[in-house]
Amino acid sequence: DYQSRNNSELVAVLGNFVNRALVLTKKYYEGVVPERGELTEYDAATIDELQKIKVSLERNIEHYHFREALKDAMAYSRIGNKYLADTEPWKVVKSDPERVKTILNIALQITANIAIAIEPFMPFSARKILDMLSVDKFGWEELGSMELIAAGHAIGEPQLLFEKIEDDVIQKQLDKLEASRRAKLAAEAAQNVTEQKA
Repeated sequence: DYQSRNNSELVAVLGNFVNRALVLTKKYYEGVVPERGELTEYDAATIDELQKIKVSLERNIEHYHFREALKDAMAYSRIGNKYLADTEPWKVVKSDPERVKTILNIALQITANIAIAIEPFMPFSARKILDMLSVDKFGWEELGSMELIAAGHAIGEPQLLFEKIEDDVIQKQLDKLEASRRAKLAAEAAQNVTEQKA
């Protein structure tokens, strides 16, 4: 379950979105945050969806529903992935480079929002995102803002946020646990020696 969640959620959803947003900005704009142009209906609907998550995330944290709150935090990257998949900046750049500036500006704002949203759960990963964006820190009250990173700001070098966990790594841990369990059972058996009659 740990391997599955790491690979299918942290690597494939959160890490994948952050990496794509940063790598595409490096590739098309030399790592400089592009200017956001006019929003399409789809852009506005995506931004609106992000605002709704904030309300749910805060309510869940306030009521100690941390599992649901973490799902809300992860929803930012799910929306980001869907946004990039639907807008396809790697295709649009050939025909409408101005549109791609808006797409990547929004993607980078979502990335900055992710850093705020996951900070209570994964502070080190949040810090890594902020470092890649070359920003210091945002306040919780800024969550939901689409003005977190100014156009013209130079981002840092993209890196993989999470590593995929391979089967052999999990097997080593399972073998270690099994060896530990057997040693414990052997130690318990040695202590339970029945006293013999004289």
